Amino acid sequence: MRGLKLIERFKGTQVHALNPPDATVVNSTGSSSTSSKLSNHRVKFIGSKLKSNKACSGSGAKTLLPFGLPRTDLLEPPIEPHLKSIQLVETLSNLYRRFETCSESEKSLVCIEQYSVLSSLGDPKLLRRCLRAARQHAFDLHSKVVLSAWLRYERREDELDGVSPMDCSRFVLECPRAALVSGYDPNSIYDHCKCYQERSEFTQVSKGDEFLALEEDSDLCFRVGNEDINCIRFKIAALSTPFKAMLYGSFTESKSYRIDFSQNDISVEGMRGVDLYSRTRRVDSLSPEIVLELLSFANRFCCEDMKSACDIHLASLVSWVEDALDLIEYGLEERANALIASCLQVLLRELPSSLYNPKVLKIFCSFEARERLASAGHASFLLYYFLSQVAMEDSMVSNATVMLLERLRECATEKWQKALALHQLGCVLLERKEYVSAQCCFEAASEAGHVYSLAGMARCRYKQGQQYSAYRLTSSLISEYKAIGWMYQERSLYNIGKDKIADLETATELDPTLPFPYKYRAVSKAEEKQTRAAISEIDRIIGFKLVPDCLELRAWFLMAIEDYESALRDIRALLTLDPSYKMFNEQVRGDILIELLNYKVQLGSQADCWMQLYDRWSSVDDIGSLAVIHQMLFNDPGNSLLRFRQSLLLLRLNCQKAAMRCLRLAHNHSSSEHEKLVYEGWILYDIGYREEALARAEKSISIQRSFEAFFLKSYTLADSSLDPESSSYVIQLLQEALRCPSDGLRKGQALNNLGTIYVDCGKLDQAATCYMNALEIKHTRAHQGLARVYFLRNQRKAAYDEMSKLIEKAHNNASAYEKRSEYCDRETAKNDLNMATKLDPLRTYPYRYRAAVLMDDQKETEAVEELSKAIAFKPDLQMLHLRAAFYESMGDMKSALCDCEAALCLEPNHMDTLDLYNRARDRAISPQEM
Repeated sequence: MRGLKLIERFKGTQVHALNPPDATVVNSTGSSSTSSKLSNHRVKFIGSKLKSNKACSGSGAKTLLPFGLPRTDLLEPPIEPHLKSIQLVETLSNLYRRFETCSESEKSLVCIEQYSVLSSLGDPKLLRRCLRAARQHAFDLHSKVVLSAWLRYERREDELDGVSPMDCSRFVLECPRAALVSGYDPNSIYDHCKCYQERSEFTQVSKGDEFLALEEDSDLCFRVGNEDINCIRFKIAALSTPFKAMLYGSFTESKSYRIDFSQNDISVEGMRGVDLYSRTRRVDSLSPEIVLELLSFANRFCCEDMKSACDIHLASLVSWVEDALDLIEYGLEERANALIASCLQVLLRELPSSLYNPKVLKIFCSFEARERLASAGHASFLLYYFLSQVAMEDSMVSNATVMLLERLRECATEKWQKALALHQLGCVLLERKEYVSAQCCFEAASEAGHVYSLAGMARCRYKQGQQYSAYRLTSSLISEYKAIGWMYQERSLYNIGKDKIADLETATELDPTLPFPYKYRAVSKAEEKQTRAAISEIDRIIGFKLVPDCLELRAWFLMAIEDYESALRDIRALLTLDPSYKMFNEQVRGDILIELLNYKVQLGSQADCWMQLYDRWSSVDDIGSLAVIHQMLFNDPGNSLLRFRQSLLLLRLNCQKAAMRCLRLAHNHSSSEHEKLVYEGWILYDIGYREEALARAEKSISIQRSFEAFFLKSYTLADSSLDPESSSYVIQLLQEALRCPSDGLRKGQALNNLGTIYVDCGKLDQAATCYMNALEIKHTRAHQGLARVYFLRNQRKAAYDEMSKLIEKAHNNASAYEKRSEYCDRETAKNDLNMATKLDPLRTYPYRYRAAVLMDDQKETEAVEELSKAIAFKPDLQMLHLRAAFYESMGDMKSALCDCEAALCLEPNHMDTLDLYNRARDRAISPQEM
């Protein structure tokens, strides 16, 4: 009966697609306007109108919202272009087992499969670890070249000015010269970069030796045209089997002194080059043109050693895109493996800019181009996976993206590869509104085992007017598989009324990190004229996950209620995340909107901004702090210190790529060498190069003693288990930092860190002094450290009260609730942790604590369920480890091993998990000992 009712309900008007080209949006004045009509002259008109009506705030919201507020019927979540496993833990477990048991030659591709599965989690450090492991285990030139270029591409946000694409900055796994050395070296990650080896290591033949070699007696002459080239018979014969047969076999040439080679497509200079190579076994003194001629000659006469020498020499000459485009054709024609690899390397390391070159696209995009690369052994799933990722990031709807994904599909051999290629092609075709073709791709991907592609298939049916069919498909997903948040989110699109809202609530309950349900509920409230309630709804996700379009949506609502100052804050924070972001359905640049809003807000001086920054920073208002710094940079764009502050805030907000971009800009705008070294050090530290970061800090200190250099050195050293001697040294470094000039914001952080080291050393009085000094200069987070001191002094009530002060002052206070739970009774702790989860469901400690309490109460099933609830949307290492320990204690060794393997897939060197894994494996093998 329910199904019949739904059929009737779905016979009405179809829900509009997102941003339809003919969509007419009713603006806040009641008139209609098409979203595509906004142009530069209109923006100028709005600006002039605002200038002339600065005092008239009543019409401001109408003017600043030329398209009205967003509408629920235009909202859709994207179909994500990633593999999304419906059993992620089991998938990760399987990947770990395969990696541990497969042959060395297969490990690299298993790492790439890990990358494809983990991409949906959006953790750049985790993905980089997969790529590094894949590169480390790569055998062949082709894979090494692609992966080293991919690694370099992934850290493009922290690329410094003046660095060539062929410069690996001493990162050995990104080294272009190391990539051109075939074979697997398990210690390669520890080697010095090949780019910085002295060229003198490679033996060179001197001109004198070359002259002596040419002076040897000749007993053979090759005639080319009218020229004779004197050679040594046995050395020419040694070049290949055909030459040996010709010169020492039964052919007439074996008895001839002069042999006519005029008809063998070689020039006089080329034949002289052959003679020189036969005597010296080198080609580096020859011009590139002659070496190319020798390469062709070597192929015709099967001179493998000569071909290899020419191939390697030509490969060493490729440095620019123009060189690569010229030489790759020769390489493909002559099957010169190293030369092709070197050319590909240059083209790949210039991504994404090289994709705009039609000649580059010609090499990669067409079916015939792939066939040519394949015939030379250089068309692989890995290559096209990298190229298609870059193309999709650049444009989801370009023809180049479609062609590269089609090539990716042709290269796919394994089931997961086919699923990935088909799903991504489906996503692109869906964006291009080619719904029939997209549906075919999604259907094929689902048949290859990718269940999430059924969501894409449902979306395509919906776009073609088959709303009930889409509803039935998503409903079958929910009934057939264990429910996941995205399933209910997708079905909500095809549902209506209370059922739609119920689906969205279930989606949030199962996966609170999904932005769409919050956005839909917020816009729905705004449509009911409950704008403040809409703001409260969107605040729920912004509080723990900084999503650009959610910030934009809140800015829309704030403008609607004429809270221009808060709207300006959100837009400034948004542009810090993405400087090129466009608002109003990508019709208006963010900087233009800021300019318009400035007429509605009283702007302070740079000194006023510093005061605001202190207030926002001390109240732990990270978004507000970002906005103030953005305004300050508008007045002083070359201020490297402010860029550095931006990066610190962005790292705290888990926006790593934006943080790396800000660090890079801080380095590039810095005028002093010692400052540049500090910023380089932070970049290196954040991408995992701890020793290199330490070296930068020490070099900076040797040039000039500064707060930031000492702070970097202390922070890097403290990021490990400190023995008493090391702790004492870190304390000295922080004390040195505090003696150097800096502002209160940074000195507060240093005092806080110093207090932490004192606590770890058991020096509670000194720690308390540090925390109190930090609080005097408004470093609010020092309340947490002081609370710990009180607790260690057995002053639990004082510790609780101290954390309560932090909760009152901090704008973002989920972590404060979590920490306060340690200083109260179980029931109060439970309430605090529930509040922490409500404010930030991504924090894992509350789930682990609640699970441990349930386990203590012998409620094993409930304890496992508490962890499983969070692992479903955040497969965290600590939660997987704890659940594995629970399973072990319950005697479920199979589940314990599965969780351990999944955790080790995320962090292979986690010692506690390795110990638990080995123990569970032993117990599984010998169950009688249980």
